[in-house]
Amino acid sequence: MNLTTHTSSRSAAFVLRFESLFNAGRGLAFPCDAAGRVDLDELPARARDNYLFARTLVGRDFATPMLLAAAPH
Repeated sequence: MNLTTHTSSRSAAFVLRFESLFNAGRGLAFPCDAAGRVDLDELPARARDNYLFARTLVGRDFATPMLLAAAPH
């Protein structure tokens, strides 16, 4: 699985990152607010599917998600 970062049309200040339990440095990251809430309506369909997939597999394929400040562009 490759690292995938999804961004919305507006620049997010935070990302919710799901680290792979099996491949160090790999995972999925999604734009979110300061409380870690991801706006599913703002995500493209594939990103939404990946987010729901990662959430479902926390503890099996992904670690508990981390709330991180988004890297400045």
